[in-house]
Amino acid sequence: MSEPVTGHTIKIILADDHALVRDGIRALLEEESDLEVVGEVSNGLEALEIVREKDPNILIVDIRMPELGGIETVEHLNKSASVGTKCIILSMHDSEEYILKSVRAGAAGYLLKDTDKSEFIKAIHTVQEGGKYFSGDISNVLVNNLLHQNTPERPKAKKGKDNPFDLTNKELQVLELILQGFTNKEISEKLRNSKRTIETHRFNLMKKMQVKNLIDLSKKAQEHQLVPV
Repeated sequence: MSEPVTGHTIKIILADDHALVRDGIRALLEEESDLEVVGEVSNGLEALEIVREKDPNILIVDIRMPELGGIETVEHLNKSASVGTKCIILSMHDSEEYILKSVRAGAAGYLLKDTDKSEFIKAIHTVQEGGKYFSGDISNVLVNNLLHQNTPERPKAKKGKDNPFDLTNKELQVLELILQGFTNKEISEKLRNSKRTIETHRFNLMKKMQVKNLIDLSKKAQEHQLVPV
């Protein structure tokens, strides 16, 4: 755990639409003598208002919230020259798309909700002191993106008749590999994502395409020419 900032209390706002989650985070943080939760909100618009009102050091924000999502909230705050609050995304999602969007929006940190207390506190102190903090798999995604940013990408997925299920580029990649017979573990190694991320993409594919098994997934993919034949 990082050493507390001597003589200075770090003021924190929590933004999450689940009261139980906020209660748990507040209880965890307030065990630390130098951390103080000065407000809680349940959506992004409320977060913008309370940040301007209370001027906290750090906003800890979930990605998926009503009214305004976490990434958009971070983006709004970082565009405001009068706001000095730093933002940490706390999410259950470790998808590459969310992570990269958060970084581009100006988030100073990205943690998963299963992060342990010591890492959580370390992240807060690191960000407060002007650094960036991205845990485990999150750092891997950022490093891999940096290493491969000059690699030609497949054309971006388009909405419409050519992509009636509104699949993302990553979902199309995963779909292609699934239909080639690769396991989740093998796909995670190929795409340099965690196995859990691939499992999430697989679940989203099934849900978006309204299928319950691999055979139906394959039939629909071929019917709509979503992958090379």
